[in-house]
Amino acid sequence: MPELPDITVYLEALDRRIRGHELKSVQIISPFLLRTATPPISSVEGRKVSDLRRLGKRICIGFEDELWLVIHLMIAGRLHWQAETRKSLGARSSSKYKAQLALFHFDNGTLSLTEAGTQRRASLHLVQGEAGLNSLDRGGVELFTSQKPNRKGGLGKFIDLARFTRILKSENHTLKRSLTDPRLFSGIGNAYSDEILWHAQLSPVKLTPKLSDEEIARLHAATRDTLIEWVARLRVETGEGFPEKVTAFRTGMATHGRYKEPCPRCGTPIQRIRYAANETNYCPTCQTGGKLLADRALSRLLREDWPKTVEELG
Repeated sequence: MPELPDITVYLEALDRRIRGHELKSVQIISPFLLRTATPPISSVEGRKVSDLRRLGKRICIGFEDELWLVIHLMIAGRLHWQAETRKSLGARSSSKYKAQLALFHFDNGTLSLTEAGTQRRASLHLVQGEAGLNSLDRGGVELFTSQKPNRKGGLGKFIDLARFTRILKSENHTLKRSLTDPRLFSGIGNAYSDEILWHAQLSPVKLTPKLSDEEIARLHAATRDTLIEWVARLRVETGEGFPEKVTAFRTGMATHGRYKEPCPRCGTPIQRIRYAANETNYCPTCQTGGKLLADRALSRLLREDWPKTVEELG
């Protein structure tokens, strides 16, 4: 799922292309995509883009008269830009466009929303004004003061340690769950929470009430530094182009998607916990004191044969 760094770079690329441009027409291809009926989707046609911002993991495109198109890409949704006319785009037969959910035809090109796989989880809302945007807000604190594209490359000021601590300790959760809970922190998901916890050298299953002040300070710094670092990396990767290679598994990540590969810090094979469609990746030496965390599927199958320490991995 695209997270804060990915959404930030998407917004910056969109800002360079569609701000001030007129949306000529909207073509909804998947009937499951549009989740609102009022205002009607046709009401944004013929209007110019006046604003863009991030709302958690959502991309918000503002139009004249305070109308907002709000896109949530979920896990497999992606955006594509073609600086072409509607006629030339329609003539394309590229397989990249077979999973189209919607087309937004601007006066200078077309924004395409696609979703891989058969499950249709991506969503599109059209809402009116700040009240409409607030109705989609999950309530988590924004970690940086700016949620709008910044052509100077800034993200604004990061949340201070005192507020970070209050939010983190407001509920009794594991660190992994707390970081990814959109009711607590906005914009962090499965991939970057793994990276943050590796940098902080903290176990993903440690409970928030049991954290020391020093551990919270490490987590606060790791959250700030990891997100800033990856926004910077993705900006360099994208340049002036459009981000077409948005993925949760990136070269240069320390743990996420690196199961059995050596930890960049200590060389221990990265381990994982799998659950549902997600997985948590961690270094047992750097983060859990050498203890292997039980994978729900395999540990139930192997029972006593499930290894408990790094040494037992052989």
